[in-house]
Amino acid sequence: MDEMTPDAGTVMIVDDEDMVVGAIQGFLELETDHIVLPFTSPRAALARLEEEPVHAIVADLMMPELDGVKFLTRAREMRPEATRILLTGYAEKENAILAINEAGLYQYLEKPWDNDALAFAIRNGVERSLLFRVLTERLAELEAAHDELAGLRQRWIQAFL
Repeated sequence: MDEMTPDAGTVMIVDDEDMVVGAIQGFLELETDHIVLPFTSPRAALARLEEEPVHAIVADLMMPELDGVKFLTRAREMRPEATRILLTGYAEKENAILAINEAGLYQYLEKPWDNDALAFAIRNGVERSLLFRVLTERLAELEAAHDELAGLRQRWIQAFL
């Protein structure tokens, strides 16, 4: 595999069907620079999330081990900066609303998916996650600068009292 750019983005694919995981993985590896982490087990995917951050997660709704909404909800708790995309063959409004509310869903796509729509959602999701990281770093820098200024102000006040 070619060396990836540092901000190529890591995408986790989670579906209990090998064929679906393989199709999405193959497409992404062929058409994008994303690093792809494929899983047919949601529990194994969660274990990997504990060790390694990802930028986007694409998960199937109907999986026997752990359904997609529960999986993405746990993923959100572990990695809130990761963009969550639900892929399903069951287009039900109730499931979509549940996923959006509980898992903080970014996108809801139906099977069979359109490769262009999937690639677009993943690319935008990776960019969103990278921006989230930059904003978090900037906020930490601002908070540190604020704390430093507050300390300087306090020392200045004490020096003149």
